[in-house]
Amino acid sequence: MSIRKVVQLLAVVVMVCAMAGAAVAGPIVIKFSHVVAEDTPKGLMANKFRDLVKERLGGKVVVEVYPNSQLFNDDKVMSAMLLGDVQLAAPALSKFEKYTKKLQLFDLPFLFKDMDAVERFQKSAKGKELLNSMTDKGILGLGYIHNGLKQLSSDKPLRVPEDAKGLKFRIMSSDVLAAQFDALDAVPVKKPFSEVFTLLQTKAIDGQENTWSNMYTQKFYEVQPYITVTNHGLLDYMVVTSTEFWNGLPGDVRTVLEKCLDEAITYGNKISSDLQVKARQDIADSGRSQIITLTPGQREQWVEIMKPVWKKFESEIGKDMVDAAVASNK
Repeated sequence: MSIRKVVQLLAVVVMVCAMAGAAVAGPIVIKFSHVVAEDTPKGLMANKFRDLVKERLGGKVVVEVYPNSQLFNDDKVMSAMLLGDVQLAAPALSKFEKYTKKLQLFDLPFLFKDMDAVERFQKSAKGKELLNSMTDKGILGLGYIHNGLKQLSSDKPLRVPEDAKGLKFRIMSSDVLAAQFDALDAVPVKKPFSEVFTLLQTKAIDGQENTWSNMYTQKFYEVQPYITVTNHGLLDYMVVTSTEFWNGLPGDVRTVLEKCLDEAITYGNKISSDLQVKARQDIADSGRSQIITLTPGQREQWVEIMKPVWKKFESEIGKDMVDAAVASNK
């Protein structure tokens, strides 16, 4: 056999092997891990994203959703993502403190007057800038998911800050949230979300802060006789991926995925807004918790006593970020 024919044969073999390799490789698989049930706004958003990707990218990309901490909880999912064990996650904003101090912004008390202000800020240049605040750690933010504004529940009625003095409140692992309750002369207790109901039921803690939907679905209202409408803080999530994975995707595929995710997030956030209203009404209708509405004067007392927390963390977050968030209220 001539050298020319050998070279041609080798070229054919290489091409066939490459085609076989591509066939074996199959579609791009994206594992989306989260900690909540499928019927929550975050869970429904993740499933919507999966379905949109299937519809628009066919066999090119397959999204596998793992709810209820089936793969990892929020404390371990980031490390798993950086190792390539999952490709998407959506932890609470408070969970990113070890990767960047800038996202502490969202834990500052009484920063946003309502969810419209939150939405305006997150869609602003500064809000989008925060999505890129962890790229030096290999983490890229792709969007924000809403849960809602937080209220205070307790074993005793809370109308003025003095009422919270000495009480133990469960918080997420956040230095800002700890400082918030320190300002009240209360006792912040960092505990996992999964333990809150039992802690309340056994009186190991006196109260907690959460959204209406979380208090309803987790039945906190059944073991907390009082809920004070404060809207003092935000509980949102960030959809994140690893920069290595995201930047390694084909450009056309990445563009479609971004559009699918944006649509899914809009869908989930609309559900979240409707759910907060319904959950509050369901709690009121149950008669298990008394819902306390503060007078303007009472609410101002809470604002004033917690406001110094802003200054404490301003240097870590950036005054420009705090100012931009405040401007979103106008």
